[in-house]
Amino acid sequence: MNNVQLKQVPITKTGMLIRKPVADVFEAFVNPDITTTFWFTKSSGRLEAGKQVQWDWEMYRISIPVTVKAIEPNKRIVIEWPGHSSPTTVEWMFAPQKDDTTFVSITHAGFTGDGDELVRQVTDSTQGFSLVLAGLKALLEHNVRLNLVADRYPKGIEEH
Repeated sequence: MNNVQLKQVPITKTGMLIRKPVADVFEAFVNPDITTTFWFTKSSGRLEAGKQVQWDWEMYRISIPVTVKAIEPNKRIVIEWPGHSSPTTVEWMFAPQKDDTTFVSITHAGFTGDGDELVRQVTDSTQGFSLVLAGLKALLEHNVRLNLVADRYPKGIEEH
C-alpha cells in the first residue's frame, strides 16, 4: 500500500430531508420520549443547554454521558460525548424548507488516533448517523419504527 497520509483530521458529515416541519424534527432529537423510538433506548432527560444527560443503548449494554453545549430551538443542537480516547462534538443543524419540510445535517468532529483508527471512527460515525436519520425519517413521515440502530449489531453476526 502506498504511504497514505491524512492532511487533516476527518469529520463526519451526513444529512437527510425529513418531510415534516422543523419544530417536529427538532423535538424528535431533544425529547427522549421520541428519540428512544428510533435511536437510543433510554435517556435521563430532555436536552437542555448546559445540562448533562445519560443515553443508554440497552441492547448493547452501552451507556454514555452527553453534555449539551448549545441549543437553539428549531435551528441547532451541539453536544459533547465520549469518543474513543477523548471527547467528540456532534452538531445538528435544522434548515426549514419552503414546503414545510426540514433538512437535518449532522457533523461529528474531534476524533483522535492514528490514520487507520481515525478512518474507522469516521466510518462508524457516518454509518451510525445515517441510520439514525433514516430511522427518524421513517418514524416521522410514515409512523414506522425500522429498528435500524437496534438491528445493526445482532448477536452472533458482528462485534461492535
